[in-house]
Amino acid sequence: MNTHKALLAALLVPLGATLALAPAASAATPPAPPAASASAAVAPVGPEEAVAATFRSPEAALGRVAHPLRTTEPRGGLADLRPFGRMVGDARVVGLGEATHSSHEFLTVKHRVLRYLVEEKGFRAFALEAPWSTGLRLDAYLLRGEGDLKQIMDEEFQGTYRWWNNAEYRDLLQWMRAYNVKHPNDPVRFVGDDGGFAGAELYDKVSAYAAAARPDLAPRLTELYRGLRPATDAETYVNDYLSKPMAERKELAERTGRAVDLLKQRPGTGADADAHAWAIQHATAIHQMTTLYAFDWDDPRSIPDLMLYRDRIIAENVAWWQQRTGDKIVLAAHNGHIALRTYIPGAYPRVQGDFLREQLGDGYLSVGLTFGRGSFNAFGQDGGVHRFTVGPAAPGTAEHTLDRVRFRDFVVDLRNTPPAARAWLAAPHTVKNIGATYPGIADAPQIRLAQSHDVVIHLQRVEAAHMLK
Repeated sequence: MNTHKALLAALLVPLGATLALAPAASAATPPAPPAASASAAVAPVGPEEAVAATFRSPEAALGRVAHPLRTTEPRGGLADLRPFGRMVGDARVVGLGEATHSSHEFLTVKHRVLRYLVEEKGFRAFALEAPWSTGLRLDAYLLRGEGDLKQIMDEEFQGTYRWWNNAEYRDLLQWMRAYNVKHPNDPVRFVGDDGGFAGAELYDKVSAYAAAARPDLAPRLTELYRGLRPATDAETYVNDYLSKPMAERKELAERTGRAVDLLKQRPGTGADADAHAWAIQHATAIHQMTTLYAFDWDDPRSIPDLMLYRDRIIAENVAWWQQRTGDKIVLAAHNGHIALRTYIPGAYPRVQGDFLREQLGDGYLSVGLTFGRGSFNAFGQDGGVHRFTVGPAAPGTAEHTLDRVRFRDFVVDLRNTPPAARAWLAAPHTVKNIGATYPGIADAPQIRLAQSHDVVIHLQRVEAAHMLK
């Protein structure tokens, strides 16, 4: 296979034939206008001038309803996030996006928002674009201190998931663990919602359930899972799996589907009901991986169906956790996944946020995170990890206007804006949309912000995240 490794990277890369931004690390760029401090607005104007300005430009209109952020760092007071809390309202799942996968401020803002929603709004889970089995290992660490965090992150965040092996997420996980030590009876949980890998834990949990509750099924499940339980590291396992002939991959997906069906044949009752539901979900996660890899990754015509399947399952996994546990969830993913409408229809027919809005209604809130300029880590065209820098947002882009709102970093509710802002938000504008590889083929799609997100957090500048490995 020549293309499957590139497409494996694309699990975290928005695809589509749209405009691309070239790296600007060495390119000359025009100077950005001086930014106001987080708490300082433009010079005071009279009421009549203020009203007139609201109708003159979208940035002035947005400035009337935007709320400044005191800082993007997770420590310190959270009072500046109270307006955001009002925007969250009664939402049960809050999707927090990112315009790049590996910029420091996007990750620290997520940490800060998680802190606020846990402490002030009763949220009790953090979901990430990571395998379901990864979530189980991290959840065990957060709940009971099982394992070593560095080892877990090194072993789980491999391949395209390596972007999560950074100091920022390590700090977030350490905060979650410290919170749980102080609140053992009301902990914060971790959810991996993705299907790119199915760790050995899943097979062990399904087998343990069958041995205890359905011994008649145990031999059959063992046969159906023959040869599937990982015995290597995650990256090697996935690369080897995708090297299997297509017929074998389809046969494996059919086998794991039969395993799910076997478990569903006799519903759990009484004390067994909860264990039965979790066993089915673990078996479903195995089947999601084998189904994902049963698509023909070498055929570009299969990509829309592949990506549609992936976004549907990552939505289903989040919704399952929320409905099973009752936890309110902070969901971290790329802007293109948590959006209410796809950024790239040709490759992503529907996305996670679209499915969650369909399932949860107003119980799902989409929060896009944008930036004007700065740096990020990504795979380069040579396949290596590099730090890239992009200059100030170009005129006509969404970020160019957002940069001119009167606050440096701010949050704004797109559902409640003055007319001049509403008209601008309803029109298509190019946005930065940088995935795991840069430059990509979908770095600058045109979207309508009002249709894509409920809320936007805009940062004027970001810096590359601190990779740990």
